Parts: sequence; C-alpha cells; structure tokens
Amino acid sequence: MESAASLLADVEDRVAHACSIARRERGEVTLVAVSKTHPAEAIEPLVAAGQRVFGENRVQEAAAKWPALRERHPDLALHLVGQLQSNKADEAVALFDAIHSLDRPSLVGALARGMDKAGRQVPCFVQVNVGAEDQKGGVAIGALPALLAEARAAEIPLAGLMCVPPLDIEAAPFFALLDKLARDNGLAGRSMGMSGDFETAIMLGATHIRVGSALFGARD
Repeated sequence: MESAASLLADVEDRVAHACSIARRERGEVTLVAVSKTHPAEAIEPLVAAGQRVFGENRVQEAAAKWPALRERHPDLALHLVGQLQSNKADEAVALFDAIHSLDRPSLVGALARGMDKAGRQVPCFVQVNVGAEDQKGGVAIGALPALLAEARAAEIPLAGLMCVPPLDIEAAPFFALLDKLARDNGLAGRSMGMSGDFETAIMLGATHIRVGSALFGARD
C-alpha cells in the first residue's frame, strides 16, 4: 500500500498541474480530504503529511471521531460535505467550519437559529441539483435565486455553490453550469470535483475539491 504522504503528494501534483494549465494559482483551490468511514488512525498519517482540511458526510460520525483529533491538532478545519438534516443543524454549527449542503428553506431557518444560539457564523455552500436528479439533494436551478435571497436575509454567510454531477456522464458541462450560476449570483466559491474528476473541476473554476478515495484508498 502507498503511504499517506505519497498519496497526498500525487494528488497535490495533479492539483498543481491542473492549476497551471488553467493559469490559476495553486492557492485558489482548497483540497478537502474526505475522511468519511475512515477511522482516526487513517486520518493521522495525512495530518502528519501536511493535510489540514478534511470533510465528513455525517454529523454523527464526525462527532464521534473529530473532537479528539482536533484537540491534538487545533489547526485542522472540518467541512460537512454530505446532506444535513434540519434537526442536526445545531450540532453541525458546533462541529464544522464550513457546510457544503445548504439546499432548502427549512435548513436556512435551522442553521440561522443554530448560528444565533452558538454565536458562531459558519460559511455555507448552497448545493445545486445541476442534473435535476430526483434522488439527489440540492436546490433546483430555478429555485436557487429565492433560496439565496432567504439565506442572505437570514444573515447566513454564503461561501458559494456546490454540486455533485450525475454519475456516468461527462462532468464538465455540469461544472461549467455551476460556475455560471455562481458568477450570475455573485458568489466566489465553487465546491465541485471529486477523486475522478477534480482536474476538470479545477479547469472550470473549482475553489474547493472534495477528494476521498485518491487520498484514503477505496472504501469498504
């Protein structure tokens, strides 16, 4: 098995190469190492190799393993990259430094209340259902302006937009669409691209790429 350091170095090389081709600075792209289903023992080697931003899919899983990790490494940042239930909003606000899955008005209200209670502002990406897939989370494209207006009225800090393109279809058009939607709505961030397509996402404006298997290996 390859070491965490060599896997991270390989991903970093690929990120830097994509940035170079796109004539972007490496610092414009945040690598979020998605550690879902992986125990703390698998995360520590990546921390030792220099990775500082991690992503989890579920509040409950993050609550079980990250408080101890962050006590040992207070400079780590943790992002929620999976769906968020409204009843977990308070816990998410306490645990995470960014949330990538704001996608409905009820969650706007829950997050706003959670941030008020905690006295903590957590930047949020609005997830857009760019492929109009019934089984996927994300606000419909047509409903995006209204949801953004609600979030702004609730004083939720908006980091940008996020998407998960449909499987088994070329991702580039969906990344280009998210980039256009972000520009049209005056948003700086684009959370898009995973292990199999992050170079394409970087070419099309990604500011945050969510990489799991390329850093941790395939999940069970």
